[in-house]
Amino acid sequence: MTETTALRRVGDSVKSAARSALYLLSGFPLSLFWFVLFVTLLAVSAGTAIIWVGVFLFIATLFLARGAASLERIWLGIVMGHAVPQPYRRLPEGGPLTKLKRLVTDPATWRDLAFLVVLFPVRLFGFVFGLVLTVLPLPFLSAPFWYWTVPGGIQMNLAFNWTIDTLWESLLTVPIGALLAVPCLAGLRGLGWVYGQLAAALLRPSSVQALATEATELRASRARGVDAAEAERRRIERDLHDGAQQRLVSVAMELGRAKAKLDTDPEAARVLIDGAHSEAKQAIAELRDLARGIYPAVLGDRGLDAALSALAGRCPVPVHVSVELPQRPPTVVESTAYYIVAESLTNVAKHAKAVTVAVTVQRHGDRVLVEVYDDGKGGATPQPGGGLAGLADRAATIDGVLTVDSPVGGPTKIRAELPCAW
Repeated sequence: MTETTALRRVGDSVKSAARSALYLLSGFPLSLFWFVLFVTLLAVSAGTAIIWVGVFLFIATLFLARGAASLERIWLGIVMGHAVPQPYRRLPEGGPLTKLKRLVTDPATWRDLAFLVVLFPVRLFGFVFGLVLTVLPLPFLSAPFWYWTVPGGIQMNLAFNWTIDTLWESLLTVPIGALLAVPCLAGLRGLGWVYGQLAAALLRPSSVQALATEATELRASRARGVDAAEAERRRIERDLHDGAQQRLVSVAMELGRAKAKLDTDPEAARVLIDGAHSEAKQAIAELRDLARGIYPAVLGDRGLDAALSALAGRCPVPVHVSVELPQRPPTVVESTAYYIVAESLTNVAKHAKAVTVAVTVQRHGDRVLVEVYDDGKGGATPQPGGGLAGLADRAATIDGVLTVDSPVGGPTKIRAELPCAW
């Protein structure tokens, strides 16, 4: 392990422990506030339910619980990096009573309320231990800065009585503090991880709801895939009808006219044959471009590296291509990656005003990562029916994810994660 790597790991460990300490220490006063608030609201709701005031207050409490739990999810994501999705059912169409019924019958609402009430004793335990682990090494590490403020020196009762009243003696406490900091940092990281996992488990969607959401997303992605395939079919039909088909009809007509003039006017027939030959070559070129758009031969014959290099060679902007794959992915993954890069390079050539483009394809676990980076003007956003939205739909058909990071002024990075069974 190099020295830089070791320092980086130490820095990451300290940052992780600091995040855990912040989460544990800041969570206690907030959980105390929620506990007092919701216990009071529930007690008042129960006491006034007989006169219907408590019913409305209880409904307001449920609304407040969902808001408070949402804040907890946001805070958990900011501090601990646990992204917790919203677990709530989609509100149905209809009037306020229909939506209110869905709110009251949503299991996630009741889990939120239970979480906020039970959170206080759990956070109290974490606060006490987190505070001890945070504070324990500090007196030893900071002794050289304050030992002189204690009359008679600092009295330490370890295995023996030790009076610290000089700078050199105070400096000896720093290694002790460093040794104590190691298990304290590890304890903070472990405690923060446990509490973060516990909070995420209580606040995330249930397994049944997660499966239902996944099924809904799969149906939506398949529907987008069908729409994309239908749009592609219409595009091919349109290109054939308006392009190659018209040229081939023209070739047939020109050859027919040339045949009629071949005996009576050979020069005119030669001119017509030359025109038909030119039209035939243009039709062949259009058919070749159309076939390349359906599935380029170089992709099937030589793989993704060669196909992307061919795309880069046709792009007016200089493109650097890097493909690092241990083996060829499945055909559907290859073609999806190819079209993502092809559409991205087309957008760069038309709109980005970029100087250079970098295309990277590499393996990451069970996924193929495709990135297209350009130093253009940025501002690219997926629009309904646009090219970027079409790329996201194409990636979604194989359960992939496409993201666009393009602030105004640039640069732009299009990143696709495509699942791949190697």
